[in-house]
Amino acid sequence: MKWIILLFINLLAFFAIAQQPLPPVGSWREHLPYRSAIDVTAGNNKVYAATPYSLFSVDITENSIDRMSKITGLSETGISGVQYDIVNEKLFIAYSNSNIDIVYRNDIYNIPDIKRDNIVGDKTIYNIYSRSGFFYLSTGLGVIVIDGDRYEVKDSWFIGNGGNKIKINGFTSDASFFYAATVEGLKRIAISNSNPADHNNWQLLSGVNGLSTGAVSNVVTLQNKILALKNDSLFVLNGTNWNLFYYDGWPVVNMNASGNKILLCQRQANGLSRVVVLNADGTVANTLPKQTGISVPKKAIMFNNDYWIADSTESLAHFNPSFVAQYKLNSPEGIATGEIKVINNIFYAAAGEVNSSWVGQNNKNGIYFFKEGDWTNINRNVYPQLDSLHDLITIAIDPRDETIWAGSFGGGLLHVKGQNSFDIYKQNSPLNVSGNYRISGLSFDKANNLWISNYGAAQPLHVRKSDGSWKSFSTPFSLPGNRVAQILIDENNFRWIVSPLGNGLIAFNDNGTIDNTADDQWRLLSSGGGNGNFPSSDVLCVEKDKEGFIWVGTSNGIGVIQCASDIFSSNGCDAIWPIVQQGNFADYLFKGEEVRSIATDGANRKWVATKDGAWLISADGEKVVYNFNEENSPLLSNDVKRITIDGKTGEVFFATAKGICSFRSTATEGKEKNENLLVFPNPVPPGYGGTIAIRGVANNAIVKITELNGRLVYQTRALGGQAIWDGKDYRGKKIESGIYLVLISDDGRKENASTKIVFIAK
Repeated sequence: MKWIILLFINLLAFFAIAQQPLPPVGSWREHLPYRSAIDVTAGNNKVYAATPYSLFSVDITENSIDRMSKITGLSETGISGVQYDIVNEKLFIAYSNSNIDIVYRNDIYNIPDIKRDNIVGDKTIYNIYSRSGFFYLSTGLGVIVIDGDRYEVKDSWFIGNGGNKIKINGFTSDASFFYAATVEGLKRIAISNSNPADHNNWQLLSGVNGLSTGAVSNVVTLQNKILALKNDSLFVLNGTNWNLFYYDGWPVVNMNASGNKILLCQRQANGLSRVVVLNADGTVANTLPKQTGISVPKKAIMFNNDYWIADSTESLAHFNPSFVAQYKLNSPEGIATGEIKVINNIFYAAAGEVNSSWVGQNNKNGIYFFKEGDWTNINRNVYPQLDSLHDLITIAIDPRDETIWAGSFGGGLLHVKGQNSFDIYKQNSPLNVSGNYRISGLSFDKANNLWISNYGAAQPLHVRKSDGSWKSFSTPFSLPGNRVAQILIDENNFRWIVSPLGNGLIAFNDNGTIDNTADDQWRLLSSGGGNGNFPSSDVLCVEKDKEGFIWVGTSNGIGVIQCASDIFSSNGCDAIWPIVQQGNFADYLFKGEEVRSIATDGANRKWVATKDGAWLISADGEKVVYNFNEENSPLLSNDVKRITIDGKTGEVFFATAKGICSFRSTATEGKEKNENLLVFPNPVPPGYGGTIAIRGVANNAIVKITELNGRLVYQTRALGGQAIWDGKDYRGKKIESGIYLVLISDDGRKENASTKIVFIAK
């Protein structure tokens, strides 16, 4: 009882750990969710917490935090479990796709054999047990043994009846036997047995001596006692008989032996949760009730006589008799599958989701934004009044006050006016006419009017004017399903509206008279000459570039409308299909690919999201600059949903199926004149082999690097507002230590700005 009292009278120690800083040009950073811990392990003065997307550690001596992800060298994103081998000081990481990493000191060893094996069945790793340098994996197929010293698969044991592959829920050992908790019951084999791969050598313990038949959920060892979890009851093996060790009627989520205790994570159907700590004799040592740090506990351990809880809602909690510390890293609530945007250096993400058939997925993670290194989450977990707003898939930022507007695919229109200040438009708006509250696209025009796509409504296009009044529009042509989505507004004030599932792209012009529909112009564009000439009528996204061209992403590549201002003329305007050159081969740009998102950078190049990675193509679409995928880069997933760019810094954000990450690219938005010139790094340190960025130059300016005597060292053209230099002269030779001038001119005219770089070669 003393423990419980202390928990309530001591203050919560809350750690909102800051994000990593803006990376150098050419580098990556992740923006993964760290708030849902599913596993915890400890060793060598560190506690490791795994989430479905990431991993972090707490150094208990320094009270410092380290994030671990694919960006820092891990092989994958999507963790299913972790286990620290204290004897050998190795951290075992299991991924949801059955890939494996072992971290030893500063090295990471990958073991991809299980992932790559074509064996049929469930290869998921459900439990990890370490003994004498080996890791024993409980999988959906059987027991797989990993040699932790040789970093390889040593053996596979398929121990089901008749040698069948069966799910193993847990694994342990005592001095004489290995024990496996399986769906067929508890089985064991002598450690000395020379052929554990033969299922005939395994003894079934269930069904006799007090342990009933059927699946066993887990098995652990405590002070050389074997305890089995079955139907929320714990049984202990005494000699050859099984006796009830503990039962309290609560459902058991996880059982773990740690610190000479048994720790039970429990959760009832009504949401009540707790962690029960048992002594070796089955008596209750402590009960940690639902409170700060415990909401949906997944696993508990003891480390240095303290309790550490992995909780899928509360992240990682540390319980000491004198305090409770909660480690919630600064991060988004989840991944993002809706729109992402950067406005005024603030990154915004909509977490909601619709599937390929445009059916909402009841995602209630809301929206998040990233400003000056900090994440803010806006959803029902923070604001319960937003519970009805599922699948927020589209966002727009009010240019007058930077407040957020977000569209829910089924819950209406949300206006985030400030902290805990919201307006929700459903019955109190034209959206109520049909009772259809599926908002699928938002965009502000130059007059601060908010244009709204209302998917499936009889009047699928609405505008909320800057004075707060509304106007609704019907299309003058048949539009199957009245399907509308993303809205793009170009320099002509034309609205380009994606119509999903094969309808095409709508072009609309109100001629500057919203309330007068008589002068409205409409056109529905799709595939086929004279109709728009897109590679496919299945339009997925739309983007405008710096020349006013409209880039249309379809399920079969890209079409470019180069005569957008003539789209309503009698002659019309068809898209062209760019041809890209790769080596000796040429073909239509992204032919056969789903182009999900397109973003234009400061140099008018196009970043493209596909299901096979992310691409940067030249301004004209004829050359590939970059192609990022899981294999050749830290990109979290090949399944890229959305792309957006911070024009000021050049940071490119990728929303993928496994989370958000970003890459600092070479181009930034340029201005008419040089402004706030900045060289980074400066001075350039010895041994630096990265990119040197010169920011704040005029748009596409000529940049020269010279010695102080004026001798030219290097010359390049800026990409938008940023020039890139590798520290070498025009012959490719690394330059010597010294002070160098940076001279900047507009298109080769007289230099009109300069700065200096200090280069330290040794």
